[in-house]
Amino acid sequence: MDEESNVTYLTLDWYTEINKYRYVFFFVMFTLYILIICTNSTILYLIWIHKNLHEPMYIFIAALLLNSVLYSTTVYPKLLIDFLSEKQVTTYSVCLFQFFMFYTLVLSEFLLLAAMAYDRYVAICKPLEYQTIMRKTTVRIFLVVAWLVPACHIAVQAIASAEAKLCDFNIKGIFCNNAVYTLQCERSRLITIFGVVIVLDLSILPMFFIVFTYTKIFIVSHRSCKEIRKKTAETCLPHMLVLISYSVFFVYDVSIARVKSDFPKTTRIIMTLQIMLYQPLLNPFIYGLKMKEISKHLKNLLSQANISPCIKT
Repeated sequence: MDEESNVTYLTLDWYTEINKYRYVFFFVMFTLYILIICTNSTILYLIWIHKNLHEPMYIFIAALLLNSVLYSTTVYPKLLIDFLSEKQVTTYSVCLFQFFMFYTLVLSEFLLLAAMAYDRYVAICKPLEYQTIMRKTTVRIFLVVAWLVPACHIAVQAIASAEAKLCDFNIKGIFCNNAVYTLQCERSRLITIFGVVIVLDLSILPMFFIVFTYTKIFIVSHRSCKEIRKKTAETCLPHMLVLISYSVFFVYDVSIARVKSDFPKTTRIIMTLQIMLYQPLLNPFIYGLKMKEISKHLKNLLSQANISPCIKT
């Protein structure tokens, strides 16, 4: 630790393992970051300019994609700077801010997926009441709750961590995720108990709600005509794919950061990078290729740019 003007400095200990290949890693990560920004922004642009996509389902998809862009921007720029730096150093306050932003956006994704599940439930199981229930005000409330509730929860953890005494000043990771807890001499009861509350409120309960909702949707659609079953498959399966992949990565992130293991440092780095890579890249491809209306507008956009896309609706 180096203290100047009451500032606590931390060292990220991942660098020594990949020092020989840092420029290769920089190029790969920079390319992927640009790809994440471009793919997500393209779908966002399509939803923004086409009025037939200004429906609750597509608004929630846009929010999810915006979340992916913000989520990536929380991690990638600092990571890219570290690849080119001789020393990978950050302050504890900056680290906690990154921790706050990262988990606020990560957990808001579960609530956005829950809102999307409810929207599909109303559309398929209560079609005559859809316009009454899913009004613009309802959508706005869902969006505010999806971002504000996780922010309030994670703020408690960040503030409690700021007050904690540190016994270690080397972060065992490539950015400030749950690994910040390992820096503390002793994890306070507040952090431990509220951590359980966060996992329960913002991940497990939304997941149960989503599974329950889609189960009811599939039961109703199975009893309905072929057209309803087709509509269910087109609109619900992409959401389920995103939920499954996101849940797997979230469980891994919580486990790998909290459980002390003998994983080699390089293995930890590679596995952590997968969390940062797959989800922000998966979302635009899943929704761009699997959602019929978005796929149609995407084809038109690519054809106008004199590109021949190989996309099957």
